[in-house]
Amino acid sequence: MPRNVSGPQSVSATPPAELLLLRTAPPRERADAARNRAAVLDAAAALFQERGVEAVSMDAVAAAAGVGKGTLFRRFGDKAGLAVALLDQQERALQEAILFGPAPLGPGPAGEAPFPRGRLRAFVDAYLDYLLANLDLVLMSETASPGGRYRIGAYRFWHQHVTLLLAGREDPAADAHTLLAPLAAEHVRGVRDELGDERLRAGVLALADALTG
Repeated sequence: MPRNVSGPQSVSATPPAELLLLRTAPPRERADAARNRAAVLDAAAALFQERGVEAVSMDAVAAAAGVGKGTLFRRFGDKAGLAVALLDQQERALQEAILFGPAPLGPGPAGEAPFPRGRLRAFVDAYLDYLLANLDLVLMSETASPGGRYRIGAYRFWHQHVTLLLAGREDPAADAHTLLAPLAAEHVRGVRDELGDERLRAGVLALADALTG
């Protein structure tokens, strides 16, 4: 049975310290390294958009960016590393909106924090917008190695955010994994053609409502 959910920390206008610690940090690097990084990511984004993620090789990215293959592999490792780097900026933007943005996705003004259900629904909507717009890249970043999704720093942020929003339940951490499971890129790719985006979204929102009911 759910416990009393009145006024949990998760809906406070003050961002929880545990979320602040988990948010994705922008890379710190020299100006020349930053320029090379931007050139590589711009080239990769353009090639992925033009040819599709699977059809693009690391050699093609290096050539388009004007950097050596060794530099590319040392910096990003593989295409999954490139995918993670390309997604970082969008993930940071979503995390900042959750931490500091207007309600219901963010905490809103002090003293006017929205209810957990509103924030949870807003998170599901915003995350699905991000996921569906970048599905191939997210899929690559999550499936490059067994269990890779759960080792990505961003997943730990999403999980902690949802856990805080479900603070009134018996096991909010387990329930947070349950809600995030149908937001896995592999699952979404597998059922998207069958369900379509609207039914897929409605199903996850219905689960969010059930968890905050």
